[in-house]
Amino acid sequence: MLKHLLTACALLAMTPACAQRAPSAARAAPDADPALWVVRDADTTLYLLGTIHVLKPGMTWFDEAVRTAFDRSDELKLEIVEPDAATMGGLIQAKGMSPAGPTLTQRLPAKARPALAKYMGVIGLPQAGYDRMQPWLAATFLQVQSLVKVGYDPASGPEKILAEAAKASGKPVTGLETVEQQIGFFSGLSDKAQVAMLDDTLGEMPTLQRTMGRMVDEWGAGRTDYLARELNDGLTKSPEAMKVLLTDRNARWAEWIKGRLAQPGTVFIAVGAGHLAGKGSVQEALAKRGVKTVRVKY
Repeated sequence: MLKHLLTACALLAMTPACAQRAPSAARAAPDADPALWVVRDADTTLYLLGTIHVLKPGMTWFDEAVRTAFDRSDELKLEIVEPDAATMGGLIQAKGMSPAGPTLTQRLPAKARPALAKYMGVIGLPQAGYDRMQPWLAATFLQVQSLVKVGYDPASGPEKILAEAAKASGKPVTGLETVEQQIGFFSGLSDKAQVAMLDDTLGEMPTLQRTMGRMVDEWGAGRTDYLARELNDGLTKSPEAMKVLLTDRNARWAEWIKGRLAQPGTVFIAVGAGHLAGKGSVQEALAKRGVKTVRVKY
């Protein structure tokens, strides 16, 4: 469940304000201590923070060891650097919409069509507003907008906060991927994989809020084993999606981290928590390359 929010952040940048934001619920933990790792050699230090890209306002996580590691760093590395709205809108139109051919409703199994109409209606989107979406976009849009409606906010996500702090302190901010690449991973999935992604998402909608709350709680407690199970349970249903969205990207990032050790300095790296948990994680990919990752205790 919620694998999109654990493995990619570009799509949050395209979230418009079409869903009314609810007041932030008090159930969110007031303080969080997410898992933090470090990779070191004689003259280089690389911190690794796993994030959940959308949180409710008010959660305190950017303190203690996380803040110390950030303050010690010379630069910030995110999955992507968020583009301006016009650029993002153009990419969504080009890669996320299907102006010709069967509609989204027609591409879905008949049994899933009522759920699609129901949950899109809840977030205020009529059939004309979603029927030309590609399945991958509909799945992610539905998840994010449904969470926004109950008080979650991409502007409260770690990437936004870290990027703003980096700008304020003069740290350069760069991406491990471009937004074009990240969207391309989703849009390049086969039609079968995309439809399965949307079908799975629709099946998860009745428990979405409860599952997200548990995920945030576990993230805040630094319990990565739960996040690993959540991710693996979702993505192992689609080997194609697992490879494209998770393991291949983790391997490329591990190569970048290993290469970065050749250059002195300190870098704070923040990526979706799913990339730093379980089988095929960045840490596992680094270990295969002879690079040791150590969990920061705090």
